Amino acid sequence: MKEVTSSMAGTVLNVMAKEGEPVAQGQDLLMLESMKMEIPIESPYAGTVKELKAGIGDFVNEGDVLVILEGE
Repeated sequence: MKEVTSSMAGTVLNVMAKEGEPVAQGQDLLMLESMKMEIPIESPYAGTVKELKAGIGDFVNEGDVLVILEGE
């Protein structure tokens, strides 16, 4: 299993991935808002979304685990 972490502190604006869904490397998983900027969080790996650890409106810190991927 591989963890996708937040690159900065911010609020989750949108979640584009669903649990059980296959994702490609580089695919947007979530959108964060930080300092009035929208920052996409991309999947660094191809695989399947095993678990979403953050939802819309959640505040996350840099380094927090947002998504757990499995496979490939």
